[in-house]
Amino acid sequence: MCRNIRVLLNFAPPATDEEVHAAALQYVRKVTGSAKPSKANEAQFAKAVEEIAAITRRLVDEMEVKAPPRTREVFAAKLKARSLKRFSQ
Repeated sequence: MCRNIRVLLNFAPPATDEEVHAAALQYVRKVTGSAKPSKANEAQFAKAVEEIAAITRRLVDEMEVKAPPRTREVFAAKLKARSLKRFSQ
């Protein structure tokens, strides 16, 4: 359920608003245990996603990182290699 919650900090180019929104959406889905809210809870669900996305964007933008920026391709390759090692046994 949390596949879109990815590391967003210290990438070149920086995380997009779509990536931040996707992570916020997956977080709210996980916390509520619901992939799609009922009609009665739609507004609260959407509001939570927007607030968490705004907080996440602010956090990612304001954190200081001394390491050089990562590239998405190299990071994805490392994750894939780790996954292959973990699940190939």
